[in-house]
Amino acid sequence: MAQKTSPFLFPGPVATAESLSILHLKRDLQIPTILKARDEDDDGYSEGKVVNTRFGSFPHSTLIGLPWGSQVRASKVDTGSRGRRGKGQEKKRKREEPESAPNKGPKLEEEDAEDINTPNTTRGEKEAVTASSGFIHILPPTPENWTSSLPHRTQVVYTPDYSYILHRLRARPGASIIEAGAGSGSFTHASARAVYSGYPEDVEFTTKRRKIGKVWSFEFHEQRHEKLEKEIQDHGLEDIVQITHRDVCEEGFLVNGESPNAEAVFLDLPAPWLALPHLSRSPPPKTETNGSTPCISPLSPNAPVQICTFSPCIEQVQRTVSVMRNLGWVDIEMVELSQKRFEIRRERIGIDNGAQKGLQSVPASVEESVARLKEVEGTFKAFHESGDKLEASKKDKGNPNNRDRIIESLVEKKVYKEGRLVHRTEPEVKTHTSYLVFAVLPQEWTAEDEAKAREKWEVLIRNEDEKAGGEGEVVMSKRQMKKAARQAQKEKAVESRPEKAIEAEDTPGVDSMDVKD
Repeated sequence: MAQKTSPFLFPGPVATAESLSILHLKRDLQIPTILKARDEDDDGYSEGKVVNTRFGSFPHSTLIGLPWGSQVRASKVDTGSRGRRGKGQEKKRKREEPESAPNKGPKLEEEDAEDINTPNTTRGEKEAVTASSGFIHILPPTPENWTSSLPHRTQVVYTPDYSYILHRLRARPGASIIEAGAGSGSFTHASARAVYSGYPEDVEFTTKRRKIGKVWSFEFHEQRHEKLEKEIQDHGLEDIVQITHRDVCEEGFLVNGESPNAEAVFLDLPAPWLALPHLSRSPPPKTETNGSTPCISPLSPNAPVQICTFSPCIEQVQRTVSVMRNLGWVDIEMVELSQKRFEIRRERIGIDNGAQKGLQSVPASVEESVARLKEVEGTFKAFHESGDKLEASKKDKGNPNNRDRIIESLVEKKVYKEGRLVHRTEPEVKTHTSYLVFAVLPQEWTAEDEAKAREKWEVLIRNEDEKAGGEGEVVMSKRQMKKAARQAQKEKAVESRPEKAIEAEDTPGVDSMDVKD
């Protein structure tokens, strides 16, 4: 069976049928759509499957095969009752009249009854006709586009947060990440792209040994788990993301009794401190383990583990940090991110270009101001003399916002290069989302490991006057030499402490055995 390639990883050069695409209407309005070559739902459109937006209607036939980033013009689609008919939709019935009415008729006409009994037949699709206005852009699916267009089921981890989280967690191809609290799946898609290093089926055909990255996702809510599992399958990420329906605070992070061997952990839970005892390389103190059932840790035994918790309240942070310290986590740090957008555009002035966005309606020069005043005074004088308005001047001037004038201003006059380039921050700054708590669980290091390391890598300390050419010696800075000297003095003081204690006993006024030479 051929492996289904995810459009999030390999979208290809063009949009294809039965694949996910993002319809970009404007900066904060995007629609995820799976393109269909045929109208399987039988919506009744003559053009086949159609997406209706505020900027017009777009049949899927006009989207399939276009390169990513293409601008698509809207099509003329009859969206009324003449152009579509839902399958199984019944005809309207006449209002029932009382039995005493002399002119009572049948509820349905014979022709209408035949139409209901006759199943809907698939009509031939006609070619779409381009409309005069309205357009969108078709984009490939990425975690960033999916975050801004996905159906919200819970609070979403947005792009500024999850990009920084993945950086601090050191997510890289081949890594293993635990995610608790999948929710809407925003962080799930981003982490799947970060750890992707190939499909499991591809390892058999490669000579170089490599580690396959994987995301171990857990979700407590059953309905959210089912919806997210279906989305992962539709997006072709089922071999990279494994979703489990479980309460990790009670049941832990093992999957079918096996350890994920995770190197990074992300907890988006209301009480993350309840799940922290399960993220340990040793069994919790309260649990009793039999000798036949050893403790299995979900963490990697060969590398330090990075963790991040996502908590909206500072009280949650305080309790989480307290539990982390008790469980041996180090380098604990809390971070809060604030996103701010900058809008960059050109400010142009003038009254001949019409009312356009970013254009101030003030004269650009003295000559333009005088010409406008003469035009207004002439119109005012002619109206009072004859009582008629001067329509000829308006007709000669024309509409500055029509298609021909706009193309002329962009191509010939290059209005987009005129004016002053300015930038402004957005008027509404995004407020607080959540607090991010980062910590590290070091790799376990026993006395045996230390002895083996000392035996394998012997460290020799040289004096300052000795040359750094000795084999096996380490070049030390002055600061390191001072530190080593202080440590040597402490060790010497500890060794000589019993002798000083014996000498102190031979003092006048104290009965003791004379042990002096």
